[in-house]
Amino acid sequence: MKSILLRGIVGVVGCSVTLFAASNAESIFDNKCAMCHMKTVPTDKSAIIAPPINGVMRHVKMHYPSKHDGVSFIVDYVQYPSQTKALCMKKKIARFGLMPSQKENISSKELEEVASWIYDTYPRAGFKGQGIMKGRFMKTP
Repeated sequence: MKSILLRGIVGVVGCSVTLFAASNAESIFDNKCAMCHMKTVPTDKSAIIAPPINGVMRHVKMHYPSKHDGVSFIVDYVQYPSQTKALCMKKKIARFGLMPSQKENISSKELEEVASWIYDTYPRAGFKGQGIMKGRFMKTP
């Protein structure tokens, strides 16, 4: 009986910690990333100043299907962006420019939390990308 109760408590605590981490990561994203990388596409597309996060993560996951590799890429790119590392289509870089380094705006710890959360959360189900990559039309199921 004590063993079952203890496992239940450990399970609840573990779930609470996971939910807090996700909530904290989303809060960090909202405060430090969403002003440029919107969570949804607004009806007035002239308000977009950087690719929305759905599209960004579509490209990340196409190149890095492993979460570990995807999170590592995000952490590195956000701190040290470069044309050679960029995964988005050239027309997006032409429209928005290259992302400026955020190493002075977000700590490594926060960045790892956010990268893990966005890898798990985006692109949202049903998101359809725009364009062709590697000769195939790509979309998210």
